[in-house]
Amino acid sequence: MATLEQFSRSDVLRIVGITWAQLHYWERLRLIEPQTTDRQKVYSFRDLIHLRTVKQITAQRVPARRLLSALQAFRRQWPEAEAPLGDLRFVSDGRQIAVEYRGTCIEPVSGQLLLHFESGGSEAEVCSMPERSLEDSLSAALECEGDPTLRRQAIEAYRNLLVKAPGWLEPRLNLGTLYYEDGNLTGAATEFRRAVEIAPDNPLAHFNLGSVLDDLDQLEAASSHLEDAVRLAPSFADAHYNLARVYEKLNAPSRAREHWRRYLELDPSSPWAEFARSRLSPDEQHSHPSAP
Repeated sequence: MATLEQFSRSDVLRIVGITWAQLHYWERLRLIEPQTTDRQKVYSFRDLIHLRTVKQITAQRVPARRLLSALQAFRRQWPEAEAPLGDLRFVSDGRQIAVEYRGTCIEPVSGQLLLHFESGGSEAEVCSMPERSLEDSLSAALECEGDPTLRRQAIEAYRNLLVKAPGWLEPRLNLGTLYYEDGNLTGAATEFRRAVEIAPDNPLAHFNLGSVLDDLDQLEAASSHLEDAVRLAPSFADAHYNLARVYEKLNAPSRAREHWRRYLELDPSSPWAEFARSRLSPDEQHSHPSAP
């Protein structure tokens, strides 16, 4: 639950109106750097303001990586300043991008000051940007994914990107997730299998594949990949939860209880914790913390 100064990840997704993939991508770029308490990320009110700004800027077709370059250029020019994203203004003529701060404009890639910038105008004298990079294409696909009306475009963008970079894990996982959310379980399983082939040591790839195989009633294969997920990431609570469910379906109650217990150790106050407790005996429930 949110406090006046602290918000959970689910709070952020709901309040700002973005997807998990967008938030994960922006955090990976370090456009936003939440604090971590009790193994969970928490966000401040200022973080919410920054995320809203990132959302607004990227919605104007400014790729997230270019936004990051602009911020890095800003910090090089004014290392003593502490300007939040909201203090910066981004201008673009559709092909070129510049960032303005207190009347001074920067070309975001080179970091050079632009001397012929009119703060009231819509254009600045900047060099032409290079052709869209693969990272820019990924950013554009993520922005489409964040708008429900552009979901089909997001799927097509990921497909096109994977034609150019078939071994890239992140768009492969994102495409599989969109298929899964659309009910295309076969398509999701195909993408997640390819993700596992690309990155056999990635726990999220195994988790996603195991989860969709569970829905396809391929329980033995599902348990194998979920076991790989918890082996690679022993603190992956959701993987323990799904694995416990699969073992119950496989009529392996002792194995299921092992993972119900581990799930409760990792995430005792989650919305699903009570269900996990209901799968254990009273003595087993007693040996693990309860939700506050």
